[in-house]
Amino acid sequence: MLSIFRRLMKDERGATAIEYTLIASLIAVAAIVAMGSVCTKVNAVLSNVASTMK
Repeated sequence: MLSIFRRLMKDERGATAIEYTLIASLIAVAAIVAMGSVCTKVNAVLSNVASTMK
């Protein structure tokens, strides 16, 4: 049982997968925040265009 635990502690494949998952989730959060900001600005521009065309 102790040998299985030692082997699991030396295995770094799981740690690498977790690191890649954390990086991907940070990129996703940054993209969502950026898209929210862009959406607000685009909405303002389109509202301005709509009010100018009336």
